[in-house]
Amino acid sequence: MAFLPLSELRSFDKETLTKEIVATKKQLFELRLKKATRQSFKPHLFKHNKRKIAQLLTLESQQQQQIK
Repeated sequence: MAFLPLSELRSFDKETLTKEIVATKKQLFELRLKKATRQSFKPHLFKHNKRKIAQLLTLESQQQQQIK
């Protein structure tokens, strides 16, 4: 799973950004579920998804501040 460049993430509109946040949070939930049920999972994806969520939430808050 490669990270998207920040320049590409900045080009997302508000709706796309929100959908991406929801999808990434869902992936993180599914990873936690796999861990709890002792299914096979890739532990590094926790870090990747958390980082992606943080980036997306930061971009979302920056866009909201620009609107005001």
